[in-house]
Amino acid sequence: MKSGILSVLAAAAALLFASHASLAQTDAKFEVGTHYQELAVPQPTSAEPGKVEVAEIFMFGCPGCFGFEPHLERWLETKPDYVSFIRIPARWNPLAETHARAYYTAEVLGIADEIAGPFFNEVHMNGNHLDTEAKLAQFFANYGVEPATFSNTFKSFAVDAKLGRAKDLVERYRVRSTPTVVVNGKYLTTGQLAGTYPNWFAIIDELAARERGAGSE
Repeated sequence: MKSGILSVLAAAAALLFASHASLAQTDAKFEVGTHYQELAVPQPTSAEPGKVEVAEIFMFGCPGCFGFEPHLERWLETKPDYVSFIRIPARWNPLAETHARAYYTAEVLGIADEIAGPFFNEVHMNGNHLDTEAKLAQFFANYGVEPATFSNTFKSFAVDAKLGRAKDLVERYRVRSTPTVVVNGKYLTTGQLAGTYPNWFAIIDELAARERGAGSE
């Protein structure tokens, strides 16, 4: 008798779970092909187990990325703890190549988050394109980096390796414009697809939450 009751309860619980799962699917606000794209081949991420990676593909010289930055910074202050955010610089022209090397130099030195906003401002507000190693060394000096340390890191194997991986990922993601956001190596969304900044971050949050749920099943 007891086992029969338990079986009935288990069946009811399974039915309730299935109903909730169905509701969660129909409650999705955004649609693939309209608000975001699903990558044909999911790509590996660098996120730790239990984390969902959100990657911004950007260029410091890109006006759209500059406009996106303050909205991104506000989102980073409130993003879920399970989201692991990274930046991936695109290398589509000589200036972008120099800036990508500078970004990964900052990452190796542990100051990437510190310099990101000021770097954008220096380029877009101060008119300093930071297009030479000398200008970059002077910029990095503002963050306590000695010229020799900057130069050695800027030309290091570690930075070369990061640049190579970034180039590979941008190609694998089939990114065509910046800024573009890729969620967990599976979904790609842009400002054009989202329509507005609030929608864009709502899409990112929805996809990240879905990936977190998928990972816990």
